[in-house]
Order: sequence, then C-alpha cells, then structure tokens
Amino acid sequence: MSSAQLSALPEEWVASPIGEVLDSSIEQSGPSSGNKTFIYVDIGSVDNAAKRIVERKELLTSAAPSRAKQILRRGDVLVSMTRPNLNAVAIVSDEFDGAVGSTGFYVLRSRSIEPRWMFYAVQTQGFISAMCDVVQGALYPAVRPKDIARWACPIPPRKEQERIADTLDELLSDLDAGVAALERVRAKLKHYRAAVLKAAVEGSLTAQWRREHPATETADALLTRILAERRRRWEQAQLAKFEKAGKTPPKDWKGKYVELAQPESENPAVLPDSWYWTSVGQLAEVGTGATPDRGRRERYYANGTFPWVTSGCVNASHVREPTECVTSEALQECNLTLYPAGTLLLAMYGEGKTRGMCAELGIESSTNQALAAILAPKEVRGYLKLFLLKNYDDTRRAATGGVQPNLNLGMVRSIRVPFPPLAEQFAIVEAVEAQLSVIDHLERDLDARLKSAQSLRQSILRHAFTGQLVPQDPNDEPASELLKRIAVEREERAQLAAVAKRKAKPAKAGRARESRRARTDARE
Repeated sequence: MSSAQLSALPEEWVASPIGEVLDSSIEQSGPSSGNKTFIYVDIGSVDNAAKRIVERKELLTSAAPSRAKQILRRGDVLVSMTRPNLNAVAIVSDEFDGAVGSTGFYVLRSRSIEPRWMFYAVQTQGFISAMCDVVQGALYPAVRPKDIARWACPIPPRKEQERIADTLDELLSDLDAGVAALERVRAKLKHYRAAVLKAAVEGSLTAQWRREHPATETADALLTRILAERRRRWEQAQLAKFEKAGKTPPKDWKGKYVELAQPESENPAVLPDSWYWTSVGQLAEVGTGATPDRGRRERYYANGTFPWVTSGCVNASHVREPTECVTSEALQECNLTLYPAGTLLLAMYGEGKTRGMCAELGIESSTNQALAAILAPKEVRGYLKLFLLKNYDDTRRAATGGVQPNLNLGMVRSIRVPFPPLAEQFAIVEAVEAQLSVIDHLERDLDARLKSAQSLRQSILRHAFTGQLVPQDPNDEPASELLKRIAVEREERAQLAAVAKRKAKPAKAGRARESRRARTDARE
C-alpha cells in the first residue's frame, strides 16, 4: 500500500511488515524416511486464476525433489516467489494438511492472524505491484523471502479480520461464479469456432450450396491450371536468368523443373465429388528467411528500412507491423526475400502455442528462419488460410525433435489439403467469415466483461484493506495490542528454541564421544 493509504487506515488498525506477524519458522524436514508416498505441492500445483491447489501429486520419498522441504499445515497461505505478476497464491485446505511444499513458496502461517485475511491480502494489487517492483532475474524472475516479509500489510483487530474475511468469502464467491460462467461461454465459443472451420474444410458447411450450384470447374481441373501457371512462371524466370547471363538455354533446361506429386495417404478422408486432395506444396511456393548476424548490428539493422518479422507475429491473424527493420545489405547478404502482402506465414518453431499458427502478411516483409512463407495464388489464398487455421493441431503434431519439436519446409509442403472448386472456395470463405465475425464480437464482449470482473475484484479488495468494507466495532481489541502480544509470543518461542538447542548440544556431543569410543574399542 502507498504511504497515503497506510496513513488513512482506521484508528484501530496498524501497518506492519507481514513477516513480523508470522510464526518464526516453518518445519523444513521434508518427507519422512523410508520409501513411502507423500503429497507434494509445488508451484505447478497452484492455479493462479482460481487461487487454489488443483493438482494432487503423490510421490515416493526416494523420488522427492530437492525443493520438497516445507511441511504444510491447514490454513497456511502459499505465495509463489517466482513470477510474482502471475500471483500464484493459495490457502492450504484440510486435504493438503501435512503435505510437503516446495521451497519455491513463501509460507504465511500465524497463530494470531486470520488465515483468510492473509490469503486475501496477498491477492491485492498493492501486494502484486510491490513484489513486481523488487523482482530479480530475467529468465527466472523471482522475489526473495525477505522481500515478502518486508511488505507493509494493514492489520485490523482480529475480530474485524474475521468479519472482513466472511464478507469477502461471500462477495468474491459470487463474483467467481459469474467469472466461471463467462469462461464456460468462452470455451463454448472456442469449440464453435473449431466446429465452423472443420465443417468448412470437410464440405458440410456448403452442402446445400453445392446442391444449388453445380460445379463448372472441378477442383482437379483448377489444380491443373494452377500447376501449369506455376510452371509457366518458372520458365519465364529461368529464361530471364539466361538472358541476364548472356547464355543460350540448354536443350534440356525445361526438364529441371520439379513438380510435386499428389500427396498420398493410407486412409484418405472421403471428400465431396467435386473436391480433390492436394498439398500446400502443389498449391503454393514455400520459402523462408534468416536472422541477420546480431553481432553486425550496424551493418544489418541500424537505420534499416526493410520490414523483417519473426514467428511471434503469428499471434495476430494479420501482420501489419514489422518486428524490426533491416538494411539493404542484410537483404543482399543474408538470404532474405521480401515477400509480398498476402503471403501466408506458418510458424515452424516457437515455444508455447506459436508453432503451427498461421497469419497473413499485410505488408511487404522478409522473415526469419522460424517462419514458412507460403505464396499461394490470390484466388485460393483465403480458403488455404482457413484450412491452415483449422489444421493447427495436426500441424503441431507433425513437428519432430526433442524438447522443442520443429517443422521444416518439407513438412510444410507435404501438408495435405482437401481442395474444393474455386466458386465453392469463395462461398466457404464468405460463410466462415460471417460466422467468425459473430464469434469475434462475442469474444470481445466476454473479454470486456472478464476485465470488468477483475477490476471489480480489486475494488472489493481495496475497500476491504482500507477499512471500508465492514463497519468498525469500538469494542474490538485494537490491532496495536494484537501486535504487542504477537511480539511477546515470538520472543517466548525464540527463547524456548534457544534453550532446547543448548540442551541438545551436550547430548549430541555425548553421542559423538560414545561413537568414537565404540570405534576405538572395535579396533583394539
């Protein structure tokens, strides 16, 4: 919280570093000995949206990770120290009492503070912002235990903590139910989108259209025309090369043209009569790009004027802005091609869900090596893009490799495409765009509602932690007295621990002497 907010707290409240109201230590013994099973809670077990532990991991003690140390108790509040912007926090329920937690969690446990109060406190924007301000590391951003312990938390009287927590339980459970309903609708829209694309490329979306519009040109005739036009362009390009070099074309020069064969499949799906199986490689020219040497930034990037894009651009359906601009030297020396607007881009590499995604260039641009540039005839481009969007999951599965599977140009060219006649392609694109525009509108509306729900959640929490959610009771014990009692109890526990440690030292030394004496007797 800001200093202004802290100074405006109700009279009986105090602000305190949260670490000073917690129990002094959490048992770090890890799972019990012997090859038994134990329940392990790590950061991946916590759903940062639902704010709860959602995955029950049962492991053998022999397979316990090195981070499996902290013994959790019911009511503990877990705060992930990595990526604090995600706010992965949870409260330990009865089901996980006695489980072993990762040392990646900061555990909030207090005998004197209402656990739900702490749970809601670490969900406030004030806490999230404070942690983001002190995060360290780029690849693995995290905060330290002392960063969390130092956070100034507003502390109301104990009874008021309970009243506020009860009210938050009621208000936020209703809000969360509404959010869950919106998420279910969004999931249904996602399934509907997939169903529309599936129906489009299987022919069922335009079944009635076909009955009303007999094909004037079949898909195989259209493909023959496309292939003939591609060959004609290749021959023109070759003749231009010979002319530029001042050479006469050899007799067999046309025989060097490579034409991709029709793709084969053991169990091809049945297509409508007028459709035909083809491939991306038959329909389009497929190329890629490169990444100019970053070490030669002055030559290849400084003051560059030619657009260049990377695989991250496919997160949008159209690419209208370059990732970066490169120089004419980069184009000439780094195997870069300026692809025209309308080129389809398919991500061949990429973490997360990038690989397999498709977008359309809205500008003339070169690409890096992680993108396949698909130059299809303008008349079939719209349908081919819809097919690649529908084929996303299959394309991803076609990737090969180890930890990070990749596609290559050969795999992209071999993608099988169910190909309708041209007139039907136009009808498919028109029908799909009409239905997807409705879905897009509904999704934007849902996003706005979900964003509004998140704002409302933070508003409720802000009112709770500034004393505006429930009225204060003058009969409550002031928080200052609560903190004094916590300080006394912490001091008493620290003294008892010190006494126990001193008593344990001679006993441990005695056992060591007896062990040495036994070894000496055995040698004698």
